[in-house]
Amino acid sequence: MRCPYCQHPDSKVIDSRDTDTGIRRRRECLRCESRFTTYERPEAQTLYLIKKDGRREEFDLRKLQSGVRIACAKRPLPVGAVDRLVTDVEDELRKMGRSEVPSTLVGELVMDHLRVLDHIAYVRFASVYRDFADLESLRLEVETLAAGGQVGTPQNQMLLFPPEPALGRGRRGRRPRGAKPA
Repeated sequence: MRCPYCQHPDSKVIDSRDTDTGIRRRRECLRCESRFTTYERPEAQTLYLIKKDGRREEFDLRKLQSGVRIACAKRPLPVGAVDRLVTDVEDELRKMGRSEVPSTLVGELVMDHLRVLDHIAYVRFASVYRDFADLESLRLEVETLAAGGQVGTPQNQMLLFPPEPALGRGRRGRRPRGAKPA
């Protein structure tokens, strides 16, 4: 391992620890005695995505992470939730044991995780991923989420729609026009 300070090719390992992603090593240069940290992780098989137009593209974890972060922007999520989600998706893809997977599968996995993590982030991601043609298709997706989304709602999750209004009242809880109070 070359020293990042003096470029000397030899260093000694002072400390070595296992991490979630591999091994962290603390090193000391044998020439300038500067200390630096290196990380080692097993090299996984290259994973390729098959895009909708048939092109093949190497799976880029940072690109996926960026897309999920945009969907989760300004949401009350626990620290590290996005990183865990992206890592979980990557792990699921790698466990399949295939070298090529359709990009649509990646999108569906992300949406499955976001549906549980945060409904608003899910709708944001789905609106871009599914490329809704009109407002009606987006409305149907939101209604589907609202109908089945109450089970396991995250603690900090804001309601997507207000609770159902009481009987005899208008859509937003107001009396219909011209109606007198009961």
